[in-house]
Amino acid sequence: MVNEFLLPQLDELGLENMWFQQDGATTHTARATIDLLKQAFPGRLISRFGDIHFSARSPDLTVPDFFLWGFLKSRVYVNRPQTLDALKENICQEGENLSVDVLKKVMENALKRGQHCIDAGGGHLLDIIFAN
Repeated sequence: MVNEFLLPQLDELGLENMWFQQDGATTHTARATIDLLKQAFPGRLISRFGDIHFSARSPDLTVPDFFLWGFLKSRVYVNRPQTLDALKENICQEGENLSVDVLKKVMENALKRGQHCIDAGGGHLLDIIFAN
């Protein structure tokens, strides 16, 4: 997926110098995966075993964790899909329905979260409540 989709998309959009961030889940950090990502994002990989280590137990720093999964879950079960195919269709439909305005707000929130983490010296952000 990285070679076939992500990298060509980044090239097409002129985002060759973008950083790549993923959490430290072991399913994301196989040696071959990390080697591929380090080659694709030299010096710009935030991950377990990456150039910069991802903060352990920090779901507040990743968009899928602090926004996407909860947002989709609140919407895809509204019509109570009865089959896996119906659920998949709902997920695809809700993903397509995400507006540019919502995505911009989510990214602004992600930047604020990152800045709070920097300001805290990478420490815990227990007394900060973020609006999604």
